[in-house]
Amino acid sequence: MHTDLWNFALKLYARPGVEAACLQWQDLGGDVCLLLCGMWLSARGVAPNRQRVRQLTTLANAWQADVVEPLRSLRSSWRDNAAKDARLAGLREQLKGLELAAERILLERLEQACQGWTAMPEAELDWISWLAPKGAAVHHDALHRLRVVMHRLRVVMRTAQDAEDGV
Repeated sequence: MHTDLWNFALKLYARPGVEAACLQWQDLGGDVCLLLCGMWLSARGVAPNRQRVRQLTTLANAWQADVVEPLRSLRSSWRDNAAKDARLAGLREQLKGLELAAERILLERLEQACQGWTAMPEAELDWISWLAPKGAAVHHDALHRLRVVMHRLRVVMRTAQDAEDGV
């Protein structure tokens, strides 16, 4: 049941309601890659703390600012014109692919930064609160939906791990 962050993110994002909640998170000013990393860590039983959050946030902020956001901004600025120009629409799709590739690299770097962090299943695992965008209400609907998904996911992962361990 131990999966890498990228595959975890793909599976999680495909679950009902997760994409919409992630987009709301992004609209609130949150970093979806950081969120997915936090949810991955939570599912693995790794507790957040100030140092870990700072380390991941610093890494993500730099990559987002230097790589992902410029690609996203350019892609967004082409939206209207691409609707009328097939060749520009093709370039816009290529940008979308580059943006996704950049996010994958970020997730790989975030995973690498977490190597060696041990699970503490009984610890407080609410990465969502630690990573919530500044000013976002703690009980915002998107945050609540993500917490529900995380709770269900932890139960599924715990059950699968128990089966794998022969419990």
